[in-house]
Amino acid sequence: MSKPQLTEAVMFFAPDGSVSKQMFYAEFETLLDGLVKMPVFADEQVRAVYVVISGRLQIRSAVFFYLDFDEDGAPDAGWNIPLQQMAERAGRGPDLGAGPIRLACRSQCPVSWHQMHLWDPSLVPGNNDLATLRDSVRINALGILMQEEEAPAVAPDRLQVAPEDQWYAVDPSRDLAEKLAERLSHDYRQKAAQLVRQQRERLAGLAREHQAELARAAAQSDSQLAELQEQIRVLRQALRQQEGLNQSLKSQLAEQLVVQQSEREEMAVRVRAAERHARTEREILREQFDEELRARIAATQAAGEEQTRRREGEAAQRGASQVLERLAAQGVVFVVFHPGAGHLTVPLQDVDRYLASPLAYAASKCFVPESQYRQWLEHYQRPRCEGLQADGQRCDVALERVETPGRFVAGESSCCMLHKAARLRTVG
Repeated sequence: MSKPQLTEAVMFFAPDGSVSKQMFYAEFETLLDGLVKMPVFADEQVRAVYVVISGRLQIRSAVFFYLDFDEDGAPDAGWNIPLQQMAERAGRGPDLGAGPIRLACRSQCPVSWHQMHLWDPSLVPGNNDLATLRDSVRINALGILMQEEEAPAVAPDRLQVAPEDQWYAVDPSRDLAEKLAERLSHDYRQKAAQLVRQQRERLAGLAREHQAELARAAAQSDSQLAELQEQIRVLRQALRQQEGLNQSLKSQLAEQLVVQQSEREEMAVRVRAAERHARTEREILREQFDEELRARIAATQAAGEEQTRRREGEAAQRGASQVLERLAAQGVVFVVFHPGAGHLTVPLQDVDRYLASPLAYAASKCFVPESQYRQWLEHYQRPRCEGLQADGQRCDVALERVETPGRFVAGESSCCMLHKAARLRTVG
């Protein structure tokens, strides 16, 4: 009789309880060796099952285990569960169509130190992981070659009918097998008891660690609470200081408002006084203008009379020139005085030019044009601002006298600071 054909495979469960991925065990070993990756399981812990399948697509053994994947979809490099050995040493499980299977899971683990890496299948109706596993194997998505049904090893009349979980041929060594099974069951019970003790000790250790962690968390919370209370105290103190500062600023602002109101009233009084003073100055300027007008008229009349007298004396001038020449020959010097030029000695040959225009002659000695000299002379004789007020009247504010014509600048030296600034703005 030929040995039954068995196939090893690994199936991966999705979170919804369905089988999402299947592969032969040889492919699974390639995955563990790092030759391939499964990005679909990246950074997840996946539920997987190692199954041994007969040639008639019936499950003979099953090991339910966890497998962790990193962020690249590669399995945990430290994973080392001996699936094949655990399947051979597994205890009996439910009948999935070919008699009781060998089952290894968290609650039935033949190797205690691997228990934490196994998981228990759900047996809830409608969400039975074993039934899902059985149906997935029957679909045969892996394409397993099915084996024809073998001929019975014994004649039908020699078979003994027994319950399904006792369908075994009559064997003289049955008693030995039962004793071995009883001993193995005893060993498993001892291992289970040992596992329970280990789990209790582990739970007690975890409880102690949890209490210690709670104590540390409480201490840290108290420290943080004290720190927060200190921060609140500091903030409240800063708030009180800020409120005091705000109150002080409000008081200062109120005082400043009072001072500004007083200054505003004082300024209004000054403005009214300045307006009255301006009216007085306008009257003075009008009187000065009238006086200057009368003086100019008189000067014009005098100039006319002088011109008349000059015409009358032109005849005598020729004789006077002869007299001047005789005087110059005798060493007589003609000296005149002009502001800005001082005392000037007029040579005989310059007497006519001087007599024709004394101011032009004095301007040439000061090295300035006659117009500048005339303006300076007017300023020198009466140093007052010639700027115009808004009402058209002259400012007439007293100015510092410019002593020399060369330093005199028309429009600046003859203006006060106010009208000089206004002139600069107009020019700019």
